[in-house]
Amino acid sequence: MALSYKARRRLALLVLLVGLPGYVVVAVSLVNWFDPQSRLAQFFIYVGLGLVWILPLRPVFLGVGQPDPDAKPDDQAR
Repeated sequence: MALSYKARRRLALLVLLVGLPGYVVVAVSLVNWFDPQSRLAQFFIYVGLGLVWILPLRPVFLGVGQPDPDAKPDDQAR
């Protein structure tokens, strides 16, 4: 079942406002729990965790910045 354009926009906003800050707290806690000694190791862990969160959510964010494809032509002017 595909999400509508408005549902994807709302879900993307929810993910960015609630989910992403929560994920940042979890990622920082995870890195501190492992306590890597090297700054380079920390860098690669953060880059990896930064890419992991977007992979399952890519379909939600895909096309959100574009005009609504289902809108009537006069609705797009607003």
